[in-house]
Amino acid sequence: MKRVVFLMLLIASTGNISELFAQNSSSVNGYITDSETGETLISANIAILELNRGTSANTSGYYSITNLTPGTYTLVASYIGYRRYEQEIELSAGETKRIDIEMIPEGVELETLVVESDVEREEQRNIGTAQITTELIKDLPPVIEPDVFRSIQLLPGVKAANDFSSGLYVRGGSPDQTLILLDETTVYNPSHFFGFFSTFNPDAVKDVRLYKGGYPANYGGRLGSVLTVFNKDGNRNETRGSVSLGLLASRVSAEGPTGFGSWMLAFRRSTLEPVLAVLRGTTDNVPDSFYFYDINGKINFDATRNDRLSLAFYTGTDNVLFPFGDDASIGLNYGNRTISGQWRKILSDKLFLKTTATGSRYFNNPEFSIGGTPFERNNNVYDISLKSDLQYIPNEKHTLSTGFWAGNLILRFNDSFDSQETFANRIQSSYASFYLQDEWKPGNRWIFNGGVRLNRFSEGDYFKIAPRLSAEYRPNSSIRLQAAYGRYYQFLTLITNEAFSGFDLWLTTDDGVPPAYGDQFVLGAKTIPFEGYGLDIEFYYRTMRDLFELDPFTSDAAGLDYNELFRFGDGYAYGAELFFEKQIGRLTGFLGYTFGVTRRKFPGFNTDITTSNPDARFYPPKYDRLHDVNIVANYRLSQRWSTSAVFSYGTGQAYTEPLGRTEFSGVPWGNLNRESFTIGRLNASRLPSYHRLDLSFSRAGDFFGLGEAEWRFQIINVYSRRNTWFYNYDFDENPVERSEVTLLPILPSLSYTVNF
Repeated sequence: MKRVVFLMLLIASTGNISELFAQNSSSVNGYITDSETGETLISANIAILELNRGTSANTSGYYSITNLTPGTYTLVASYIGYRRYEQEIELSAGETKRIDIEMIPEGVELETLVVESDVEREEQRNIGTAQITTELIKDLPPVIEPDVFRSIQLLPGVKAANDFSSGLYVRGGSPDQTLILLDETTVYNPSHFFGFFSTFNPDAVKDVRLYKGGYPANYGGRLGSVLTVFNKDGNRNETRGSVSLGLLASRVSAEGPTGFGSWMLAFRRSTLEPVLAVLRGTTDNVPDSFYFYDINGKINFDATRNDRLSLAFYTGTDNVLFPFGDDASIGLNYGNRTISGQWRKILSDKLFLKTTATGSRYFNNPEFSIGGTPFERNNNVYDISLKSDLQYIPNEKHTLSTGFWAGNLILRFNDSFDSQETFANRIQSSYASFYLQDEWKPGNRWIFNGGVRLNRFSEGDYFKIAPRLSAEYRPNSSIRLQAAYGRYYQFLTLITNEAFSGFDLWLTTDDGVPPAYGDQFVLGAKTIPFEGYGLDIEFYYRTMRDLFELDPFTSDAAGLDYNELFRFGDGYAYGAELFFEKQIGRLTGFLGYTFGVTRRKFPGFNTDITTSNPDARFYPPKYDRLHDVNIVANYRLSQRWSTSAVFSYGTGQAYTEPLGRTEFSGVPWGNLNRESFTIGRLNASRLPSYHRLDLSFSRAGDFFGLGEAEWRFQIINVYSRRNTWFYNYDFDENPVERSEVTLLPILPSLSYTVNF
């Protein structure tokens, strides 16, 4: 750790030395914010028009353009949904000009978008990167609640397991292969309602960004992808609030300025209790009690013009009591707690420092009771860390970044039966990573980003090196050709249950349990075929090696060493993605298409017993789908009325088909007949194709002159397509009877929101 800090200080001192050789050059820097709220705009684009030179704001909203020849220039900034900013500036020799840019949100009447510089949109179309706006999240027809994860599932390359799961399956990876960060804090199980939707309250969220693959060296720890979510800082200009009442959940939020910065607080709670009370009188298998809630908060302190401090927190819990049978019940209690404190400092026009301390806790405590005998489980994950990132811009050709992330991880797992402890385990591991990367622009047509990430995990004493490289070529102003490669490591695995996310269990590497690793290769082409339109095409191939999970054939774990609990396998995935969007006019939206293949293989599993060498064979996991299509459209009917539609289609998911049952009589042990089931190859069959149409209508108005209001009416599954979830088989009938268990029927929903 001392060496890492020394290297960061060395880079900082190099920046001071370089000042001696650039005393005649000038620079401009500052923060880019929303003029109405003061919120920083992540990845907003900024450029010097005459030089066709530009950059983008970092995750703190800070930008810097250095090594400018003294003179008069036009400074321009752009960000989707905001008016183009333009200002004439004059720079003298050796001057560093601080210009904090306030961008004005576009009015809904705007029909055209003017783009003058090629560099104004560059960072919003990086390879493997996708952004979802909070406006789109709220506009889409929601299943129960507007949801971050369900909106992301509409992007190409991202699949949903079913209507009841908000889990992210990105480019053939399972949900645990996506690193999820809330204000740079790891969240280990961000779900509510058994995984039905995510814990991220759209009223609190400012920015959502998904790195689907080939991501750079400043991120690590997962094999597949990274999802970053940043909460709002809070309105710096005036106090505002919002109240939203829904049939199944309601939300309230408030934000405003302080004498030294801003604050934000958002609360959400389920309002399902009246619905459940009605259902209990008419339907079996309804929970005796159920509720969830989450709270987001953030406070910012502007210590000086160059120093900003912030403190953010999140807490959320699900609690349910579900009876089954005459004398049996399941109780679930699970949730997350996170906290992060951050210091952002402008050291000079070429140096920007960001240091963050984080704390995260995930817990789940399921309890079963059968015949009055309880079985309890206690599972906790504690993660405390410190990370620091330093950005250095020596000149217009290079942007150097370096940083470290170190912490301590504790996993606790306890089982008890009839109030007697039957199993207890505690894993503690320290981890550390360091990265160094350089974005190099040798000219106007080429951009290279090379880096390396060093990872260390104490459980097993693993030290791994992960190189990253990406390149971009621009033959003209409307076409960008991109390629990326990366090596990625993962030291954790998630043992999950699709039915109840409260059963999720995280486990780590150790002696004899090496980390999973894989390589990613990505090719892409990004074009602007017409003004206000975008067309992106990407191809990917990725490997997954040393995948580790609990061995399902281990009948009794007692007395086994830790490494004997696991099985180890490999996997791969490849595919193509197409994304076509329209960003201007009364009709906006996008079309996303994914062709994707993913496979897994574990020794001794899914073998071919008909051969003399029954080696394991690759098989498709349940979430493998060859084709996915999502069409999202938003149309503004008038100043008050608007409508949204989402159509989704997917190839049927894989499943294992049971072929029959054989009954044996006269066996040499016992007096009862014995049964044997015959099944087909693992996941060799397919469910019927999935498709669904959702509609939403909204009407804007006012609430007795006190604030803006909106009625929203949604219809989920408009034509009531009963998509198949899985099959049930009745082997007591001859021939065997098969019945479908279906997903959501047609569901109407109504909500009312007031902004004051």
